[in-house]
Amino acid sequence: MPFAATVLTLYPEMFPGPLGVSLAGRAQEAGTWSLDTVQIRDFANDKHRTVDDTPAGGGAGMVLKPDVLAAAIDHARARHPDCPVLAMTPRGRPLTQRRVRELAAGPGVTILCGRFEGFDERIFDGREVEEVSIGDVILSGGEVGALVLLDACIRLLPGVMGAASSGVEESFESGLLEYPHYTRPVEWEGRTIPEVLRSGDHAKIAAWRKQRSEDDTRLRRPDLWERHIDARAQPASGARRKKKDLDQ
Repeated sequence: MPFAATVLTLYPEMFPGPLGVSLAGRAQEAGTWSLDTVQIRDFANDKHRTVDDTPAGGGAGMVLKPDVLAAAIDHARARHPDCPVLAMTPRGRPLTQRRVRELAAGPGVTILCGRFEGFDERIFDGREVEEVSIGDVILSGGEVGALVLLDACIRLLPGVMGAASSGVEESFESGLLEYPHYTRPVEWEGRTIPEVLRSGDHAKIAAWRKQRSEDDTRLRRPDLWERHIDARAQPASGARRKKKDLDQ
C-alpha cells in the first residue's frame, strides 16, 4: 500500500505544489505515495459555506469553527482510519526528524491546515489531533508547513532516495548537524577543499567529519549539542545503575 497523504485545507490548489516534482514527484508517479486534498469549506453547514467566526472574548482576526473542522476530520478518518491526524500550528510541538521517521514508517498521515487566527481549541479536546509546529515562525497558513512535513516523510519512503545510506549521514539523524561538503573544482576563488578530504584515508576523513559535525553543532545549535551530550551520558549511567542493582 502506498503512503497515504490527506490534506484538509481551504486551498487545495496549493497541492501537490513542489511535491509534484523531483524525488517526491517521481515517487508519486510510481505509486509510492498518494495525495488526497479535502476542501474544508465543503463541510460548512450554511448556504454561505462559512468556516470561521469572530474570536470569543473579542480581538482581531477570525477563528476556524470546530463543527466544520470536526466534520472534515471525521470524513478523512473514515477513509484512512489508521493514519494519525496532525494539525499545523505554531502552538504545536516542534517537528523532529525522529517524529518524521515514525510517520514515514506508518500507513500515512492526515494534515489539518489552519488559516486566520487558527483553530477553535475545542477541536483538540473533541478529536484526537496532534499539534505540530515546523518552527518559531508565523506563516499565512498551515499549507506550507504541511508541504514541509510531507517532503520530510516522502524522502524516507523505501526507494525514494535510491541508496539506502542517503538519509543516514544527515543533520539531526544522529542528533548533530551534518558535516560540511565540498566538490570540484579543488580550488575556487583562492579557497581549497580541505586536504584531509583529498587524502584517500577513509579513517582520517571519517574522524574529520565527526569532529566538524560536533564542532558545528556546539557552535551553531547549542540546544542540540546539550541534548546530544545528555543522550551520550544516559547509557553509561544506566549501565552503572544496572551493575549496582546486580551487585546488590
